[in-house]
Amino acid sequence: MTQVLIVAPTLALRAGLRALLGPSAIEVVGEAASFARVLDLAAVDVLLLGDDALLPDAAQQLSAHDRALGLVLISEDVRAIGALRSLPLRGWGLVSQDAVPAELAATVEAVAQGAVVLPISLAQRVIEARPVMASLDERPVDALTGREHEVLQLVSQGLSNKMIAGTLAISEHTVKFHISSVYAKLGAANRTEAVHRGSRLGLITL
Repeated sequence: MTQVLIVAPTLALRAGLRALLGPSAIEVVGEAASFARVLDLAAVDVLLLGDDALLPDAAQQLSAHDRALGLVLISEDVRAIGALRSLPLRGWGLVSQDAVPAELAATVEAVAQGAVVLPISLAQRVIEARPVMASLDERPVDALTGREHEVLQLVSQGLSNKMIAGTLAISEHTVKFHISSVYAKLGAANRTEAVHRGSRLGLITL
């Protein structure tokens, strides 16, 4: 039986996700509003996140865990794909907020087995967006979050992950998460490329 931990900011959302899983070969072993309230992931196969704002905290938890877990995120934001790919996961998937119970349960089960799952509509958007995403000049300037802007600016100044973490009062794991997300959004393979593209887009000043 697949064991799932639900992490979502509101009681209503957690209850809704539990109800969607319904009668299936899935056991909800716990619920939490945030990772600050999660004490143990030892009995968990899949994390079910109700909000993509939880991803940085999930990254920190997963990096400290000695067993690869699956992660299912309730989101239709294509940009979350880059973040999920950067995490040490067994499998991962995105599910629409309008997903029916059978779709959510099937995604959780597949992710637990190491699969990557996307809704057809989202997969089509990813495929259609690839030529646009490959064009630096067409990439939206506001694609980065405020924190990602800060991290990219500090990277451009030559700061290490440890120094960035100290400057922003966040963990090194969270810094790595943000840098991976920046790479994905800018189509960069390394720091030099990210800084170069960020500068061309006017996202940072050198």
